[in-house]
Amino acid sequence: MQTSDYQRLDRAHHLHPFTDFKALGEEGSRIIERGKGVYIIDSEGNRILDGMAGLWCVNLGYGREELVEAATAQMRQLPYYNNFFKTTHPPAVKLAETLCRLAPPHINRVFFTGSGSEANDTVLRMVRRYWALKGQPEKQWVIGRENAYHGSTVAGLSLGGMAPMHEQGGPLVPKIAHVRQPYWFGEGRFGEGRSEGQDPEAFGRECAAALEAKILELGEENVAAFIAEPVQGAGGAIIPPASYWPAVKEVLAKYDILLVADEVICGFGRLGEWFGSVHYGLEPDLMPIAKGLSSGYLPIGGVLVGDRVADTLIEEGGEFFHGFTYSGHPTCAAVAQRNLELMEAEGVVERVRDDLGPYLAQRWQALAKHPLVGEARSLGLIGALELIDPANGERFDESLAVGNLCRDLCFASGLVMRSVGDTMIISPPLVITHAEIDGLVGKARAALDATLARLADTTTDQQEETLA
Repeated sequence: MQTSDYQRLDRAHHLHPFTDFKALGEEGSRIIERGKGVYIIDSEGNRILDGMAGLWCVNLGYGREELVEAATAQMRQLPYYNNFFKTTHPPAVKLAETLCRLAPPHINRVFFTGSGSEANDTVLRMVRRYWALKGQPEKQWVIGRENAYHGSTVAGLSLGGMAPMHEQGGPLVPKIAHVRQPYWFGEGRFGEGRSEGQDPEAFGRECAAALEAKILELGEENVAAFIAEPVQGAGGAIIPPASYWPAVKEVLAKYDILLVADEVICGFGRLGEWFGSVHYGLEPDLMPIAKGLSSGYLPIGGVLVGDRVADTLIEEGGEFFHGFTYSGHPTCAAVAQRNLELMEAEGVVERVRDDLGPYLAQRWQALAKHPLVGEARSLGLIGALELIDPANGERFDESLAVGNLCRDLCFASGLVMRSVGDTMIISPPLVITHAEIDGLVGKARAALDATLARLADTTTDQQEETLA
């Protein structure tokens, strides 16, 4: 089949996630056929550096035969069985032990799901169940952050704070509130009435104070948990000021509120530690996980449950009426187990912390000098570029969709870099090399140059039309 054949069938039968169906049908899909290392290859033979590791998940890169072999061996022995009705199987047991060994010391239980969205659905059920068992059933409110992403199921989108999703989501799950995000560049530097911007550390404390204010507004006796990613991923690779998490920890401890650290993106080495919570010195009560758990080779997720919550569920809870057909799926669990074994054996997390993360930070920061870039930030192997109008240093008008333009030009230069509004973000495989980081930065620079040239052409055309 040719590319056009795949596009025709795709247009006729396939509804893509997070997609304008009509617009994609008119343009035609990119057809990705193969992957190797940090590269994907499309149906036209173009080799593209995957700066997003799929969707933040292909941590060990493409083409790892060890993971294929793990899946094959498990499918031959026991392709599927459930974990309901007092049964289990070796892959689920082994993976549970491995995860709890890698997790912070106060976490010794895991509940398996099929995805990060399912993990956050589980979190909501567990949080409310926990407080009911503690004799405080009125503690049902969960506080999330504006512009946060915690999945696209009804519970996931309710916990998240993305306005476009809420507008399409119909009635949301009740008793979920949101507070401001610790996004200094967007809300501290360019905040309302701030011509010169606010000190980042003061801004971080201000965001934590907003959380406390919301708790008091709702009534501390009614608030069950606060959910947040250590670093906001899909919201725009938002790295909080250093003051933010220590201040948040103080607020949660003051009012006895559970902390849910969503590790779906930050977990499994992305920030240079096994979990983002370790980087920030957090001790979360629940940690949703997915994505890098299997390097994206098979779908699997879960919730790592702290002793405080797990002991209550076990000792006082009776039956927990929740679960999924594919919770702890044996083939998915076997692949995840092998993935974690390889990451440990190859020292992947330590290399991100000690070598690749610092090297990316150095090379990425050089892009801050580009006329289109207002800020270049990174932590571990996650990074962002904030696009600004070089004429005035301000944000572009949203109608120009400059981020989308840059994203498309990235593909043309052989790089997958995602746009969140006018924020360009990367999250490459954790096995990327120095040379490949150099290539990524070079391709990003080429896309920025092409974007700047395209904007200049557009401005010239508009001026000529005005004169005519």
